[in-house]
Formats: sequence, structure tokens, C-alpha cells
Amino acid sequence: MAAITAGLVKDLREKTGAGMMDCKTALTETNGDIEAAIDWLRKKGLSKAAKKSGRVAAEGLVAAAVRDTRGVLVEVNSETDFVARNEEFQALVRSIAAVALEKGEGDVEKLKAAHYPGASGSVADALSNAIATIGENMTLRRASVLSVEHGVIGSYVHAPISEGLGKIAVLVALESKGDPAVLAPLARQIAMHVAASSPIALDGASVDPAVIAREKAVLADKNAGKPAHVLEKIVDSGIKTFFKEVTLVDQPSIHADHAGKSVAQVVKESEGKAGAPVVLKGFVRYALGEGIEKPVDDFAAEVESLRK
Repeated sequence: MAAITAGLVKDLREKTGAGMMDCKTALTETNGDIEAAIDWLRKKGLSKAAKKSGRVAAEGLVAAAVRDTRGVLVEVNSETDFVARNEEFQALVRSIAAVALEKGEGDVEKLKAAHYPGASGSVADALSNAIATIGENMTLRRASVLSVEHGVIGSYVHAPISEGLGKIAVLVALESKGDPAVLAPLARQIAMHVAASSPIALDGASVDPAVIAREKAVLADKNAGKPAHVLEKIVDSGIKTFFKEVTLVDQPSIHADHAGKSVAQVVKESEGKAGAPVVLKGFVRYALGEGIEKPVDDFAAEVESLRK
């Protein structure tokens, strides 16, 4: 039996971030083999992660990262908002975003399998280790990549908790060979608009046909009994109004210096200063936890159960 020295325990703890007693137990179980002890702790972390995987993780952070003509958004969820203020969790989310940016990867499963910087394992391993260390279920829920061949990617994080991290994050892509000094602030302005206005699509052609069909059905029902040719005009007009409400290019800009102009008009007018055509290619907007069904706590029932 190899001697389990304090130095060996300290070395393992620095490599893994696990607790002192866990490190000592791991070394004891593996006869002082530090690499085997690392695996032992990882397995222990995975076991703990499995026990927590059933808990709803709807809090956490979204991260935005941009380099040159590529940008990424990632969402990493935790169980409580408290964890979002944890510096270790923030570093984890920021590092995952950095991996996504480096790989240009928006596929969650591929991103989980990618190497995690400064460690011997993957992004999935880093998540499992964080679960074991912090004690909450965490999930890498989604990731998106936006890029252009020429132009800029603008980003905006609303009310950031730390640089690039918050609860609402947006990327906007402008394709152009024009002056980046003109394009960059414009892309950020549009990203701020997206954060506030939450468009469902870039333009009318990008709207889900099922959504358009449903809107047309509502308009037709509201105007039932009118002559067919009149009804057709009403529905067409109503769809145009609908697009002004929900598509980015048709929405009126929220910025005071562009009052009365659509986002498409603002982009078009920028071409003179930019010195080249400018095309709004796309956007991505993440709001933390959107679409996740959160459990409703019955506080009174919980208190009553404690009295039994």
C-alpha cells in the first residue's frame, strides 16, 4: 500500500478541485495512483451528476462571444439564480462559449464532446465536475453560431452579470465589404433592438408558414361575411401589419435617431457611410430559460410537510 502523503492529496485536489477528504479517499482506493484517482473522482462526479439530473435547471446564464466574423451564443442552465453569481460557474459558461467560438460549433452534442481548455476531458466532463463541486444540476441547453464572409457580427448582452454573460443575449450579422467602423456600431444597435423587440424571424419569407396560416385564419374569421375580393385585401393588409410587428427588417427601429424608419431602411441608409452595400443576414436571440417548464412550488404545502 503506497503512502498517502499530504502532498499527494494536495496535488490531486489542485488537479481536480475536489474536496480534501474525497481526494484522500480516491488515493486510498487507487493505491496512490494519481491518474487512477482522477478517474475515480470523475466517476464519482458523474454519479453525483446522475442523481441531480432529474431536477429542473431553468436558471443560469447565456453567453455571447465574438471574434472577427464569427459569433456564438450558448445557454448553460442551473437550478438556482444563486449559482449564476458563482464565479466558478461564470468561468465554466465563458469557457464553453470560447470552445464553441473556436470550433464554430452550434451542435450541442458535438460541443459537449469537444475538448475543454486546461483539462484532460471534454466539455461534458467539465459540466459533470461542476455539478459535483457546486451541487446543482446543470445542462448545456443550446448553442448557436452566426458568421459572415465579409462584414461584422454585432453582439449585445442585456444587463450583464459579467462581461459577455447575462440573461438575454443577441447576435446580429451584417454582410458587407464596407467600413467596419460604420458597420460595428450599427450591428450593435440592431442587436439592442432585437433584445427589446424579440422578432420571431428576419423577414416575411422566414416566418413559419404555419404561423402565417394561423394569422390568416384569424383575420378571415374576424371579417367573415365580406365579399371574397374584399376579404382577400383585408387579409393581405393584415399580414403586412403582422410582419411589421414580428419580423426584424419590417419592425420600426426602437432608436430615437431612427424614429419612423424600419430596421431595413436603417440598414439601407448606412450604405452611404459604409461605402458598400450592407445586407442584414441574420440574428440569434437567447432569453434564459425560455420554453422551459418550471415547477410551481407550493410553499404552504412544503411548510405543512415539515410539521408532520
